Amino acid sequence: MAEMLVKIVGNVKHPVMLDPGTWIFDERRIDMEKAFDQAVEQDSSESYAALGKAFDRQRTEGAVPQQQTNKITVSKKDMKEKSFGIRLRPFLQNSSPHDEAESVRLIRSSGDEVHLTLTEASNGILQFSHKGSPLTEDGPVHFFFSDGSNREKPITGIERIEVM
Repeated sequence: MAEMLVKIVGNVKHPVMLDPGTWIFDERRIDMEKAFDQAVEQDSSESYAALGKAFDRQRTEGAVPQQQTNKITVSKKDMKEKSFGIRLRPFLQNSSPHDEAESVRLIRSSGDEVHLTLTEASNGILQFSHKGSPLTEDGPVHFFFSDGSNREKPITGIERIEVM
């Protein structure tokens, strides 16, 4: 059985190791049946303004004691029956690609490589489960373009994501 981890390496400040097996509990997971109906979330000036206000409030009022706000809800039925994915954007952002980074190479278990722009990769979705099961045969993850254009034929067997 192939390793079920995916590495983000290359022209990045921080190489990242992804464990798709934990994403079922991630609130950012996406139901793959509805994945292409949802618009790609874009950073907005409104969200930056809200973050700025929260930061300013913390500086003037002091830090608020941290509360457990991560309410993870996963239906057992959904876990056993649905297919899930997650957007690649936050993981690429966490790896901090260098300013000159322009593209991404998806390296598959077959040895084949698929070249994408950094934007295409960032907007894409990594599927990590199919009908309640991890993608063990042709996984650990499949890549889908954000518009669903490869919905019928995803890029499978991705073991490494190399930023170039």
